[in-house]
Amino acid sequence: MTTPKTVAFSKHSTNLFFHILTQCNLKCRHCYINPQQHGQNALSLATIKAWMAAFAENSAKTNLILLGGEPTLHPDLSLIVKHARNTGFGSITVDTNGYLFHDTLAKVEPQEVDYFSFSLDGATRKTNDSIRGDGSFDACLAGIEKTISRGFAASLIYTVSSVNIHELEKMGPLLKELGIHRFFIQVIGLRGKAAHQQSVGAVSERLQVPRAQWLEMIPRVAREVAKQGITTIYPKVFLNLDEHFECAGLVADNYFIFPNGRVYRCPLCEDFPIHSLQFRENVLEKTARFNEADLFQLNIPEGCVMNKLVQPQNLKYACPGKPEYKIACCLLKEEIRGQ
Repeated sequence: MTTPKTVAFSKHSTNLFFHILTQCNLKCRHCYINPQQHGQNALSLATIKAWMAAFAENSAKTNLILLGGEPTLHPDLSLIVKHARNTGFGSITVDTNGYLFHDTLAKVEPQEVDYFSFSLDGATRKTNDSIRGDGSFDACLAGIEKTISRGFAASLIYTVSSVNIHELEKMGPLLKELGIHRFFIQVIGLRGKAAHQQSVGAVSERLQVPRAQWLEMIPRVAREVAKQGITTIYPKVFLNLDEHFECAGLVADNYFIFPNGRVYRCPLCEDFPIHSLQFRENVLEKTARFNEADLFQLNIPEGCVMNKLVQPQNLKYACPGKPEYKIACCLLKEEIRGQ
């Protein structure tokens, strides 16, 4: 049975998306990192430990995701992982583009990392490299093979856009061949580089997939991949008008930490200085109003307030003020367990 299950928001678990640096060796077309808003420094090991401590009380129920930029560029990544494991985080994931710098795999053990999660945006070298850069397809596949051969579990992230959705159906056989355990289908957001290019009228305006195409293809491909024994997760994105909208900023514990100390609760807010939390001298504090938390309180017929503000092209109206559908919180996922 491969029926999708909506993953409910929960206050009983925490997802901690920790950007330990913003440096990266690639220049992906859709990169959401915004150095002006997120900082350009790599955090020191001491600072990372101090910031982790702010979430240590609930560590057993916290999923820690270490990100960049490219986190394996951080020379202390292995020490960060070991400290996180000793702190007792419930799960630890390292998001990587596959180059695995600093001989990362030799410095950590499979019991210390729950997943290495790889980013690949095409089933072929041509498509992926046109998005992520020359050589990135081969490097990612080599990194996955090396990771799995050393006993680590691997997941894969595919960010769907208009330039690679035609290859999504080809991913199932490749995932099976590679030995991937989990497959994440992501929706492209107009943040960071893509948002900037859109503002100057570049081709990125057309990167987002239309609703009809998303609904026709994404759930179907997810079911097919799950039939191969690979747990598949994808964002809900669209809600019918009679479906209940919930904002994760109100009903879940998700934190997006950046090297400049900003901590957001909603990823759609990350291009703007409206973060609701901030590390100051290694102490996590609430920021002054007005911030993203005030937006979470708003109830509009379109569903997600931030989507309405920053990417309203996702919406369609029957008449002024009456949308044909809602946009779900970007953190609401559908999950199909691998059979």
